[in-house]
Amino acid sequence: MEDPAITERLRSATVGIAGAGGLGSNAAIALARAGVGSLVIVDFDRVEESNLNRQYYYPDQIGDFKVDALKMNIEKAVPACGVKAINRKLEKGRMTEPFSDVDIIVEALDSAVEKVQLIEEALAMFPEKPIVAASGVAGIGGGERLKLIRSGNLFLVQDPESKSSDEEICLAPKVGMMAYYQANIVLELILGGKTWQ
Repeated sequence: MEDPAITERLRSATVGIAGAGGLGSNAAIALARAGVGSLVIVDFDRVEESNLNRQYYYPDQIGDFKVDALKMNIEKAVPACGVKAINRKLEKGRMTEPFSDVDIIVEALDSAVEKVQLIEEALAMFPEKPIVAASGVAGIGGGERLKLIRSGNLFLVQDPESKSSDEEICLAPKVGMMAYYQANIVLELILGGKTWQ
């Protein structure tokens, strides 16, 4: 069942996604399929064969820039979604530049240091703009441990017992759960369907 008011609010929203790996690529397609009208996706990396076990890419895209491949995949699946692909590395002091015009930022970076830098800069630069982050994507199982921690406009999806991705394998089910959890929070924020504690 479609609700015209919900459809319009989603269509009018713009979501920024920092990183187009396991979290970012899966969150992006989930948001597009849910009806979010515009996505701004930022990444500098290329698709590698090792990415295919958990990221929204195909073997014939190996070697392509992730933002270009993801834009193509989203537009093929959801032609109505407008995707702005920005091929650049987010650097300290300039992490938020691509996201000045988005409504919500999804943090989907690989590096723990870069995650912190983006969150700190976004909260300082855009104090009223929500940022939805994730931590603890590695490993198998543990879905029952996933929880949401809120601090002001920071919404963190977390598995507090997960090892780092340097110590543990990352596979589609766990990564996908967290990416879709992030996307679901974004939808709640856009639609105002959750009274946050």
